[in-house]
Amino acid sequence: MPDLLPLFLNVTDRRVALVGGGRIAAAKLQQLLAAGARVTVVAPDIGEDIRSHGAAVQLFERRFEPSDLDGAWLVVAAATAEVNRAVAAAAEERRLFVNAVDDPANATAYLSGVVRRDGVTLAISTSGDAPALTSLLREAFDALLPRDLSAWVWQARAERVTWRRDAVPMEERKPRLLRALNALYAATADPSQHADAGTLPAISTIPSTDRGPDIPWLHAPEDSWL
Repeated sequence: MPDLLPLFLNVTDRRVALVGGGRIAAAKLQQLLAAGARVTVVAPDIGEDIRSHGAAVQLFERRFEPSDLDGAWLVVAAATAEVNRAVAAAAEERRLFVNAVDDPANATAYLSGVVRRDGVTLAISTSGDAPALTSLLREAFDALLPRDLSAWVWQARAERVTWRRDAVPMEERKPRLLRALNALYAATADPSQHADAGTLPAISTIPSTDRGPDIPWLHAPEDSWL
C-alpha cells in the first residue's frame, strides 16, 4: 500500500453515491449525512435503517448501474466484492474516489476513525488494513484530549487573528500559542490540579522561565500550529 494523502473533504450539499443497503451501508450513511452530504443510495434490498431517513436520502432499489455515479463527488461502496469491483471500475472511468468498505483492493479513499470535539477533528487511518487498531487509537486519542478543549480552540482562534493583523512570522506562532495556552492554567499553582493533566508530561518549546504551569499535550507537527 503506498503512502496516503490525509485529506478532509467538504461534502456539504454535494452528492455522494452510496452503493449498498445493509447494516454497514447504514452506518456509512450516518457519517455522510452528519457531514451534510446529499446521499443517493442504490441497492436491490434497502434496509429500514436507511429508509428511516425519509426524504433526506434518495433511494434506488435496484442493481447498481455505472450511470448511478454521474454527478457524484464521492462514492461509497458497501456491497459485495463483485459489486464493489463494478463500482470501482465505474468510478475510475469518471475520475471519482471510491471508499470500498472493508475492501481495500477496490478502494481509492479510506474513511478513518474520527474524534470530533469542540471544533477539533482527529482522523486515524491504517489504510484499511487494520480497522480494529484504528478504533483503538481513536478511543485512546479521545481519552487524551482535555475536557476544556473548547477553551484551547477559542484561544487559538483569537491568537491567529492577532498574528495575521500584526504579520507575526510563522516560526514565532507556536511559542506564542503555547504561552497563551499555559496562561489559561496560570491561576492554578499545582499542575496536577489542571483539567485532565493526569500523568501526561507537559511538552513545550518555551523556556521554563517564560511560562507558567504547563499544558498537558502531545507534540504535534509544526504546521498544525499555524
